[in-house]
Amino acid sequence: MGQELTTQDEFDAFAEAVAQKLGTHCRTAPLPQYGAGLSRLIIDGEGRALWVCQPDGRQPSKLRIKAVLSDESQTERPSIGVTAISADHVARAITRRLYPLHAEASDVAAQLAAQAKVEADSRRAVAEAVAGALPGAVIHEGDRRTRILWEHPVRPPGQRALGAAHRACVEVGPSGEWVTVDVKAFHPDTVIPMLAAFAQTGPR
Repeated sequence: MGQELTTQDEFDAFAEAVAQKLGTHCRTAPLPQYGAGLSRLIIDGEGRALWVCQPDGRQPSKLRIKAVLSDESQTERPSIGVTAISADHVARAITRRLYPLHAEASDVAAQLAAQAKVEADSRRAVAEAVAGALPGAVIHEGDRRTRILWEHPVRPPGQRALGAAHRACVEVGPSGEWVTVDVKAFHPDTVIPMLAAFAQTGPR
């Protein structure tokens, strides 16, 4: 038979008891962003954080405990369901069932973060090289994409007013392995040699 935790104070006290069973360096903290329902964070001495919540107020003895990861946008958070029979019972479930999953997920998150950094560094290097070839270009960082926009007003011969501007938009792929180029309002005499040079270079 599980303990029925019906108030936040009861929930906080139970979470504190679980934290004490997990280790002397464990502590708890509020989790106001959880919204409706009872919840509490448990943080251990190694920095691992657990999100303890009551998913259904109609079952006040049922808990859901989720691992809190540094990169939740890319890595699924492991979780377990457990009945609040006692603080000892919940602490054992965390140690035996959740902590191993937490460690695996943390490793995956670290690998993804390292890969994302390598991608971002490579993409930034290519974007800066492109921008360096286009004086006055503006770099816009996106989600695993970088756009470089360049514009150069043109004054037609014999006219005071500026005509159509030369424009170029370059998009750099996730790790800088490819770029796409869109040019507008360039005279054919400018575009044709550029295309010819591109054809002679060929794919790498």
